[in-house]
This record gives sequence, C-alpha cells and structure tokens, in this order.
Amino acid sequence: MQIAMVVYDRFTALDVVGPYEILSRLPDADLTFIAERPGPVRTETGFLAVTADKALDEVPSPDLLVVSGGPGTMAQLENPSLLDWLRVADATSTWTTSVCSGSLLLAAAGLLRDRRATSHWTALDLLKKLGAEPTSERVVTDGKYVTAAGVSSGIDMALTLTGRIAGDEHAQAVQLLTEYDPQPPYDAGSPQKAPAHLVEELRSGSRFSLT
Repeated sequence: MQIAMVVYDRFTALDVVGPYEILSRLPDADLTFIAERPGPVRTETGFLAVTADKALDEVPSPDLLVVSGGPGTMAQLENPSLLDWLRVADATSTWTTSVCSGSLLLAAAGLLRDRRATSHWTALDLLKKLGAEPTSERVVTDGKYVTAAGVSSGIDMALTLTGRIAGDEHAQAVQLLTEYDPQPPYDAGSPQKAPAHLVEELRSGSRFSLT
C-alpha cells in the first residue's frame, strides 16, 4: 500500500508524525513524505524539519494520502500545484485523509463538497465556507474521506483507518505497541471543556494559531 504524507512549509509536526507512527505499521506499507519540492520542510516552530523524499508529481496515485495541517495551511489554499495534485491523487486513491486544518486543503480542492468533515475547532467556520459540512467530532468518515480534528486526533484517525484496512486486532496490536493510552493531566482538550478565556485567546490568535 502506497501511503503519501503531504507536508508544506509551516505544517504541524504531530499532524504527520502521529499518523506516521500508526500507518507505517500497516501490512505492506510503503510510506513516503512528499512536498511540492523534495528536501527538508520546516514545521511552524522552525525547530524541526521533515525530509520530503519525493515531489508531489512523483507520487501521482497513492493508495492512501494524508494531508497535514498547521499555520502554513492558509498560504496553501490557493496553491494550484498542491490543489491540482490533490484532485489527481484523489481520483484513484482508496483513502483520502487529513489532520487538523489539512481538511481545508481538501475542501479547497473541491473534494469535501457537501461531505461531513472535521478540522481544528478554530477552522470549522472556514471549512463550511469551503463547501463541507463541518462537525466537531474527533474523527469523521464519509465514504473514502477520513478527516481528523486538531493535531493529536490524527493518531485516532490513523488507528481508525488501520482497523478498516487491516482489521480490529491489528489496530489493537498497534495501539498496544505504541502504548497509546491517553490520560492527560488536564481536561482542557476541547473548547467545550477548556477555560473560556483560553478559548477566546486561541480563537483570536493572540496566543498562537494552528490554522
């Protein structure tokens, strides 16, 4: 199974690293990081780079594609090279997926029109403007399209896909191997649970932004 992990300047690391840890353990996985041009691609903090081994046009028909999100998403919404590639790749893909604001790129390419989808909670309004039917669910499956909410939910998305592709027991084994057993020290992982002032700060972008 050919898996393409799409990155671009100022993506969020966990958006691809989380799914990578899970999906790389699929049977017969052939996983490649790709970008508009091969070479190192920096995350939004600038502290980490992922090497894109191939350019987009070198991987025209992956079986599974994963589109990352991050602050760099907005600059890509009108990037014809990326959007055209998404349309071409989607035409033959078995699964088309995204993490965080990566769903905005799928929507901008016209792939989520009238489909249920999710994104980072600060991006749901824009997702709607781009033609999707947004939901605040952590992982949303609509046909072959699987979208994950913010950042860490990419792990849940990848486990969901692993179960669909390789069976529940394989997915459970991968979950156990990676010891994915979340027990966060704070119960502030959604806007419904977090302190109201933090929600407003993040919504306004005054603290930092993931979209």
